[in-house]
Amino acid sequence: MKWNRFTLKTKTEAEDIVICTLAEVGIEGVEIQDKKPLSEEDKAQMFVDIMPEGPEDDGIAYLNFYLEEDEDKEAVLARVREALDELKGFMDIGEAAIQESQTEDKDWINNWKEYFHQFYVDDILIVPSWEEVKNEDKDKMILHIDPGTAFGTGMHETTQLVIRQLKKYVKKDTVLLDVGTGSGILGIVALKLGAEHVTGTDLDPCAVSAVAENKEANDIPDEKFQMMIGNIIDDKTVQDQVGYEAYDIVAANILADVLVPLTPVVVNQMKKGGYYITSGILDVKEEVVCEAVKKAGLTLVEVTRQGEWVCVTARKD
Repeated sequence: MKWNRFTLKTKTEAEDIVICTLAEVGIEGVEIQDKKPLSEEDKAQMFVDIMPEGPEDDGIAYLNFYLEEDEDKEAVLARVREALDELKGFMDIGEAAIQESQTEDKDWINNWKEYFHQFYVDDILIVPSWEEVKNEDKDKMILHIDPGTAFGTGMHETTQLVIRQLKKYVKKDTVLLDVGTGSGILGIVALKLGAEHVTGTDLDPCAVSAVAENKEANDIPDEKFQMMIGNIIDDKTVQDQVGYEAYDIVAANILADVLVPLTPVVVNQMKKGGYYITSGILDVKEEVVCEAVKKAGLTLVEVTRQGEWVCVTARKD
């Protein structure tokens, strides 16, 4: 099925009111393209290690909206233009020109699945939920993972580095805290390795449903893996809910610039003798994280590497 795409040119300062105006005439779901710089709140949510330089904001925004091929586009566009003309009467929304094009009907959230197939991390087989396990692999340790819109398929080097460390340090009675849990892959690996309980925290609400689905796919009882949304770095409520001196392992596969403020906080969640396994660290940031670990009073145990990525493991003595 094809869709008619309409691109409306306006000003960035008028984006919100134009989108509201489109909604009033029945247009739902607008895609925004502009060069506005990211806010500090946006950056905090993204966990981007090295923020690329974007183009200079030119004050122009392009708003894309879509109509089904058989929809009466002339009638819809007439309503849109009438509403925009009224809006121009009391604010500057730019030229408000509308261009038309056609696009294929694509499921953007699910299209990536064609590139993600089952694979091994050492002797652990990771299988996406839409693939069957081969007969010859049924005796292996198998993880069924579907990240949905949360981060964490297991393919990235940082995830694999942490998985290898979990294989070293998880014991039968291990209680683990996974900061930035995403799809829940690290917590599920720990439970498969024999851990007693996992608590996961994340900023992204999508992580809750992703973890729930992956727990079910891997026959993990609900009570074994607890999820909470919030920022453990600066939210005392989250810190209290997570608990203090309660964890044998704290895993954090995030990014160096987040690990630095996180480390002196989560040291309070760790038991004496507990391990702190961190990754998401570019090799150029290795010393920064190692220094943060030492400054928090932890003992550096080992640094492991894969490609340009680093995993730092430390212990609370």
